[in-house]
Amino acid sequence: MRILIVSDAWEPQVNGVVRTLQATIAELRNAGHEVAVISPDLFRSIPCPSYPEIRLAFAGRRAVGQRIRAFAPQAIHISTEGPLGMAARRWCIANRFPFTTAYHTRFPEYVAARLPVSPAFVWRFIRWFHRPARHIMVATRSLSRELADQGLAQTMLWERGVDHALFRPDRAPHPAYDGLARPIQLYVGRVAVEKNIEAFLDTVQPGTKVVVGDGPALAELQARYPDTIFLGKQAGEALAATYSGADVFVFPSKTDTFGLVIIEALSAGTPVAAYPVQGPGDIVTGGAGALDTDLDRAIAAALCCDRADAAALGARYNWPACTAQFAKALTFIPADTAPRDAALGTTILSA
Repeated sequence: MRILIVSDAWEPQVNGVVRTLQATIAELRNAGHEVAVISPDLFRSIPCPSYPEIRLAFAGRRAVGQRIRAFAPQAIHISTEGPLGMAARRWCIANRFPFTTAYHTRFPEYVAARLPVSPAFVWRFIRWFHRPARHIMVATRSLSRELADQGLAQTMLWERGVDHALFRPDRAPHPAYDGLARPIQLYVGRVAVEKNIEAFLDTVQPGTKVVVGDGPALAELQARYPDTIFLGKQAGEALAATYSGADVFVFPSKTDTFGLVIIEALSAGTPVAAYPVQGPGDIVTGGAGALDTDLDRAIAAALCCDRADAAALGARYNWPACTAQFAKALTFIPADTAPRDAALGTTILSA
């Protein structure tokens, strides 16, 4: 199948959406599918206010439509609600080409954390954007229920995966952990206001707090919490070592729809402490961690969990299964709907 993915979130961003798309695309290609991406790097763009890693592309329906026709896809997936997603949505509707979307972030709450905008107002936009989609891919069943309550019932499950060769319990701890007071309590992710990191850094459990990641709130948090270890952005084996060497992984966000970092931590055998909200509430079960409205209590309880239980739960998540769910959501589209334009070559869109 020739699959086109349109996403405003793309390299060099480092976040769960980009990593999920990259892993899914790799699996799709390994399975023999031909995949192309329309992303901001193909157009002139500007940094997104308050989130400069995201580039807002200057591209309308015409420019995006040229690239769609050049690739002649059999399936179009619109991953984000940004300028490129909007342009692709308009093209698909105008050309009666069926498409799927994904709901990655609790966007109304995310916006409300940054701007004086009512979540109810943002939900109006979310309903408008996703309503024409044949399927809306979501990471959890609770998110599916939430969208159904908003009148968006055409959801299909698209979970997340883990590279188990990288994130595993037997990996040696990160060298930065040498000499740190235990227990080591770890946060991994974007360092920004919507991640609610202060709730973690304000907890009073003994030991050492470690923050891995970068973002606009980093300098402020470093100044306010001098006893916290900030390791900045980590990747590959260094990132995996931060998980495996920690005693507990703390996920303070209340706006994420899933939390890819949660299953990476579990795969490394590190119990998870979080609030009982969407994302961790869908993932953390049994003895793999603890959920509590009081994050201090959640951390204390998670520290008593069996690391083997955490690793067993993390082992359930893998990219082949995740990609099979993604591909299943596309199969309603007949092959003969592919748009073609002989006047446009196949080199306009980089695959």
